Amino acid sequence: MEQDLRAGRLATFVYFALNGLLMGMWVVHIPGIEHRAGISHAVLGWLLLLLGAGAFAGMQAVGPLTDRFGARTVVPLSAALCSAAVVLPGLATNVWTLGAALLALGVGNGCLDVSMNAHAVQVEHGYRRPVMSAFHAAFSIGGVLAALAGSRTLSLGWSPAATLGMVALGGLAVAALAAPALLRHDAIRPLDDVTSAKMARQRTPRRIWMLAALALMIMLCEGVANDWSTLHLRQVLDATAATAALAYGAFATAMTVGRLLADRATARLGPVAVLRYGASVAAIGLTAAALSPWIPLALAGWAMFGAGLSGCVPQLLSAAGHSDRDAAGVNVSRVAGLGYLGMLAGPAAIGPLTHVLPLNLTFLLPVACCVIAACLAGVLRPPHPAPARLEAEAV
Repeated sequence: MEQDLRAGRLATFVYFALNGLLMGMWVVHIPGIEHRAGISHAVLGWLLLLLGAGAFAGMQAVGPLTDRFGARTVVPLSAALCSAAVVLPGLATNVWTLGAALLALGVGNGCLDVSMNAHAVQVEHGYRRPVMSAFHAAFSIGGVLAALAGSRTLSLGWSPAATLGMVALGGLAVAALAAPALLRHDAIRPLDDVTSAKMARQRTPRRIWMLAALALMIMLCEGVANDWSTLHLRQVLDATAATAALAYGAFATAMTVGRLLADRATARLGPVAVLRYGASVAAIGLTAAALSPWIPLALAGWAMFGAGLSGCVPQLLSAAGHSDRDAAGVNVSRVAGLGYLGMLAGPAAIGPLTHVLPLNLTFLLPVACCVIAACLAGVLRPPHPAPARLEAEAV
């Protein structure tokens, strides 16, 4: 049993890293794909909405399937779908084929995102201690590997289609090889658990929607950092292009390191404290970055922002999955789905705000989201179980 659990944990790391690698390889090759399809930056921006729409649709569709058939079945199929779809943008030759390719890639990414997180909840339940954040760190590491590998293949003159085709074949192989190690649907249920309990479909509880709303706010902050941190240093502090790139690097590095350490912090302090203090640290860091007139302090602020956010989303997904193990897939899909919308909405919201405010002051929006998340962190506390009923039988 313990050996199966360790194998399941390792397989989960593999799928998270694979997801990060696949999406990272797409990002690295965006310029080449854009050139091959013959589209402008503006058109690409609209097409990226299809990527988001596909991901959201995939997340909502795969949640019930994961609950019904188990993550052991759904995760490898989702990984295979995402791997096969990653080559499609590299083959696109016009706006229509690229749009269809991004929609398919989004669906594959959404399916893999929810199903692997649902399996991570299974693994965490078996370990009886926090392990979720480390899986999300594996996703980040996969993205770093994609940046390194993509840079190398581009320097060798490989086309996006060739590189993404090789990645697709590798992803299909990894999806198949890691599948046997995944946990069975009921592999870690306690022996006294009544698996035949009623599974009537219920409305998504209010607590799940609250967790989803917090995920939207936290991932909105992540989206802002992804798209605007470099521009902040470049435009507001007049940094060189090379120095400005360090802003996102500081954020991403601090987030990865923070995720590697967050599970220990959660085990020691509890998920409520990790979300409350993490969001607070993120708010302080982004405020410092936004108001700083000095580049070193701004870089430190972006790093602080990443460190603070690093453990927040894993706590929300973990709480959603553990709230009802029979509906873990659906609950995770709600939280992940709204969170993904937040990641798309964050960068989109900053743009219009820059017409009425300086760029650095628009960051008060994600700061406010962090403050709200810190104030509402108590929602991570599990509901108190109902008092046991005392059955008295008249003799």
